[in-house]
Amino acid sequence: MPGISDVQDSNRLGGAASNLLLDSFGRYAAKLRVSVTDRCNFRCHFCMPDKPVWLDERSVLSFEEIARVTAILATMGIRRVRLSGGEPLVRPGVEGLVRMLTALEGIEAVSMTTNGALLKEKAKALKENGLSGITVSLHSLRPEMYAQITGTKNMLDRVLDGIREAKAAGLFPLKINCVVTRGCNDSEILDFAMLAYEGDVTVRFIEYMPFDGTKFWERGLVVSGREIVEKVASRYDLVHLERQYGDTSRKYRFKDGSKGEIGVITSMTEPFCGDCDRIRLKADGKVVPCLFSTDEYDLRSLLRNGTADDEIASFLRKAFWLKSEGVESMMKRKVELKHVRPMHTIGG
Repeated sequence: MPGISDVQDSNRLGGAASNLLLDSFGRYAAKLRVSVTDRCNFRCHFCMPDKPVWLDERSVLSFEEIARVTAILATMGIRRVRLSGGEPLVRPGVEGLVRMLTALEGIEAVSMTTNGALLKEKAKALKENGLSGITVSLHSLRPEMYAQITGTKNMLDRVLDGIREAKAAGLFPLKINCVVTRGCNDSEILDFAMLAYEGDVTVRFIEYMPFDGTKFWERGLVVSGREIVEKVASRYDLVHLERQYGDTSRKYRFKDGSKGEIGVITSMTEPFCGDCDRIRLKADGKVVPCLFSTDEYDLRSLLRNGTADDEIASFLRKAFWLKSEGVESMMKRKVELKHVRPMHTIGG
């Protein structure tokens, strides 16, 4: 892994651009994804090991530490924050973190990705504390399959109730994430498309990625975004929407005027690394510039040993400068894709 101390600070660009958080390929960071905990109340097979080993609570960043890092990043162009896990709602008082982050100068929106199991009880408080959007991971609409995928019992109705409560609370945008795995839930693509069409929500289909805790992933299990779109288009007329800089999904609306939308996240077949604008912070304080790289940089020790903000800012600049070109480059070089890390440790 390249060393932080060996990298020149990217502020050599000068002028206004020097304040942006830049990597060596000219990409800048505008979005921060924060894993607030590695713990989860589900055991989804494409995410969690069979017997996860949780972080010691003392090694998990406090809300104040997360807010401090976010404030520093906001001075370098970070504008949007997404909270994830593990499952963020299992961390007590997480709505307080939302309030802290939304109050920071420069932060325009704070959103969250959740499995939805605790959303019914939490949606109103999250909205009152400033959360803007919510994304619910929902990988089957069939109770038996849902239980099999998530390792839970009698949870599907609870999650659907949570989605309805989030909608009633005014959490917007409201998105549904569905990881599609061949031979598992790929027969439900049209069911999810109907959910988007009739429920006025955005359903995003995600290609299966090598972040499963069981290391079960293989290419044959990937259902491509193109295949998914063709399936949806067999029933609904779709209009492809213009992709914005840094978008993680290709978006489609329904031609006949439904307010729902379809998105496909094609990380494995048509990656979007060229304008990736994200930086990630793990629950244990590791900075992860690229999801598909194993490179991580320990920020926690600096936060806890009295390091000044300007030194932390320099550390973040150097870490981001080392960001990998991404999975797209790996594919072009025919690098064999292997398990990277369990998804529950980084939250996507």
